[in-house]
Amino acid sequence: MTAEPDGPEDRLRRFATIWSRAVFPVTSTSLTRLEFEVQLLPLARRLSDALLARTFEGAEGQAVGAALIDAHCTDPEALSRTLDCVDAYLVLYCGEDGPQEALRTRSVRLQHAMAAGFAHALRERTLAEQEAISRAALNARSLVAEALHASEARFRAVFEGAAIGIGIADLEGNVLQVNGALLRMFGGSEQSMRGRRVPEWTHPDDAPQVWPLYEELVRGEREHYHVEKAFYRPDGTALWTNLTVSLLRDADGVPQYQLALMEDTTERRLLNLRLRYEATHDALTGLPNRTLFFERLEKALSAGDGQRFGLCYLDLDGFKTINDSLGHAAGDRLLVEVADRLQSCATATGEMVARLGGDEFVALTTGPDTEREVDELAGRIMNALVTPISIDGRDLTVRGSIGVVEGPAGERGPAEVLRSADITMYRAKSAGGNRFELADPEADARAITRHGLTTALPAALERGEFFIEYQPLVHLGDGSVRGAEALVRWLHPQHGVLGPDQFIPLAEHTGLIVPLGRWVLEQSVRQARLWQERHSDAGSLRINVNLSPCQLTHPGLVQDTVDILERSGLDPDGLCLEVTESALIGADDDLLKPLRRLAEMGVDIALDDFGTGYSNLANLRRLPVSVLKLDRSFTQSMQRFPADPTDLKIVEGIVTLAHSLDLAVTVEGVETGAQAEQLRILGCDTAQGWYYARPGPPDRLHDLALVDAIS
Repeated sequence: MTAEPDGPEDRLRRFATIWSRAVFPVTSTSLTRLEFEVQLLPLARRLSDALLARTFEGAEGQAVGAALIDAHCTDPEALSRTLDCVDAYLVLYCGEDGPQEALRTRSVRLQHAMAAGFAHALRERTLAEQEAISRAALNARSLVAEALHASEARFRAVFEGAAIGIGIADLEGNVLQVNGALLRMFGGSEQSMRGRRVPEWTHPDDAPQVWPLYEELVRGEREHYHVEKAFYRPDGTALWTNLTVSLLRDADGVPQYQLALMEDTTERRLLNLRLRYEATHDALTGLPNRTLFFERLEKALSAGDGQRFGLCYLDLDGFKTINDSLGHAAGDRLLVEVADRLQSCATATGEMVARLGGDEFVALTTGPDTEREVDELAGRIMNALVTPISIDGRDLTVRGSIGVVEGPAGERGPAEVLRSADITMYRAKSAGGNRFELADPEADARAITRHGLTTALPAALERGEFFIEYQPLVHLGDGSVRGAEALVRWLHPQHGVLGPDQFIPLAEHTGLIVPLGRWVLEQSVRQARLWQERHSDAGSLRINVNLSPCQLTHPGLVQDTVDILERSGLDPDGLCLEVTESALIGADDDLLKPLRRLAEMGVDIALDDFGTGYSNLANLRRLPVSVLKLDRSFTQSMQRFPADPTDLKIVEGIVTLAHSLDLAVTVEGVETGAQAEQLRILGCDTAQGWYYARPGPPDRLHDLALVDAIS
């Protein structure tokens, strides 16, 4: 028989056993190792629960770290062995079948939280001891002044048994006594310590106020002070301490001695420095990350008068293709190489390079002459990317687009500067990439406006901020109104009325064009039906509605159109859907299928902007269109007299071809009577433009149709 697999509780106990065996030898406890394991089991369960929780709770890790202090695991080696144990075995025994990479990441975060909780609890415990010793030392002032008579034995017990370093010196700075903890902290002998004078213990990292405070104390002007101070050990290494120095007076209040209490914070400082480094540097490249970059940028932007800044925002061109084709490991090696090259470009004083994330990097330069320096920095970066990078035996050509922002300090905040750099970088990318562009406030404003319109689009549709104007379609033969084109407008609360060219591309980019287009179709079809009901002679009026390429590929196009026509009561032949020629260039049968179904129902399909898409005229046979809308660029010369003979021949040829294919021809942009007459002679069927009427409300079209019917 095979053994049953271990359950979660068994694996948890194994983890607790391994943990207790690792930490017990460096723990000051009266418990046996098995009793100590029982004490660690609840802490192991808390770590397991935090590892598998839906959301990360750093407080759980901090609580476990603090609980180690309560369990007398105060030796720094206990923390080191605990973190090693958690790193090696927590995911293995407690991770169950979860995603290993995510669990490893959470385990690392738990280790950081445990270290922070351990350091905080140890500090609180040490401060409590320090306070007790301080009280004992203060109570001993009179005893020292009286030559340590009756209570010397009790003070000596506290002095020698304290966990923190204690030293006594006279007011001239001569060291008189030190306890064992202080000797262990410095790693020297008592004789060598007594041979030193306090003023000799200077360190380059001393804060400016350290020695003025000392002078005030020995002069009797201050009772005590507390600072963070570094000392040199005999071997040249640094000892960091929390130092409290108090003045001891005799029975008459005359200053006699100085008492120093030292807490060794070296390990905690190193841990904090490591955590700070990890929090402010990119794990892959070692460059400063977004957090540290924003700190430096904010400092640069708040510099004094005369200071300037320059920022280069780099995005690699085509990096996603490398990731997709060669894998993320190759992409990571590429990023490391790019980071090294960028680092070599920013070595001058006031320059730094950071990785914001993904394939986005920034380079910052500061000083009084950044107008010249930032251009040179951008040039160095572009040159650094010229040489191909070898990855897995392949030489990869790296290209990048850079947005450059430069200006005086104190005028803009970090977020505004980075936004301008980002906008400028995308402008460089849109221009073909592999180049850098300088920020342009006007271009920034346009991009910000576009972004604002994009984010406001969904709410605008819900609030009913869109409306439709109608431009008449006029028959060139008899001048009668045959229908109208529906043109959507946006009544924006701040920008006023916006034309479709200002927001339709944004709607297509976000996908909102589908619900917006459905709304336009529904409103337009309903309006066409109202025209027919109000005037029987308007029964032949047709409504033209534009379809975007996104709507063409939407699976609900045909059904939406059918539903709208049925609800409104409009016959299919009263609707014409306009599709741009460019949207149908090279269209396959799948794309044309919905248009064919609509055409079979009786809906007219118009090929809009004909002549701008460079399509093959012979290709018209396979398109389910019944109307060609000739682009205005072909007929602009007809506004002048005489018209360009070449343009006349082109239009005549298109009209002849269209009629031979049983297609009607509509002309856009008719602005003069001479132009309209020339188009009539050439055989065009219908036209629209300001010569007849500008786009307007639906009632005006009804009035035009009514006048036309009466006449």
